[in-house]
Amino acid sequence: MQNFELEKSIYVKTSSIHGSGIFTPTQIPAGSAILQISGEIISGNECERREEEENNVYIFWNGDDCYIDTAETNKIKYINHKCDYNCDVVETNNNRLLLVAARDILRDEELTIDYGYEEIYSGCSCQNCDNKN
Repeated sequence: MQNFELEKSIYVKTSSIHGSGIFTPTQIPAGSAILQISGEIISGNECERREEEENNVYIFWNGDDCYIDTAETNKIKYINHKCDYNCDVVETNNNRLLLVAARDILRDEELTIDYGYEEIYSGCSCQNCDNKN
C-alpha cells in the first residue's frame, strides 16, 4: 500500500471546486496509498497562531498536539474539500499521514477529502450540502 509511485504523477491544475486542485493521470484503485502528507511539524499553539495571524489553511492534524503545515509543499496543499470525497487521510503506525483512495478514482479526476469541520459545510456548494440547506 505504501509504494508512492502515484505521488510522482499527481499534478496540480485549475479546479472546478475551488482555485487549484490535485489530479491523477491514471486510475487509482480503492485502498491505494497516493502520497505521503509531509511538511513542517508544529505544535497546537503554533497551528492556532498561523491560522489566525497568517490565514494558513494548509495544516493537517496528526494526533494530540502535533500538526503538519503543508504550506510549502507542491501538491497536497491544493487538496480541496468535497462532501462526496474520494480520498481519506490515514495515520500510519509511525505517526505519518497518508492520502489513500477511499474508492476507485477515475483517470483525470480531482482528488478530494472531507475537511471534517463544521464551518466548511456552510460554505460548501456541493449537492449534498445544497440538499441540507
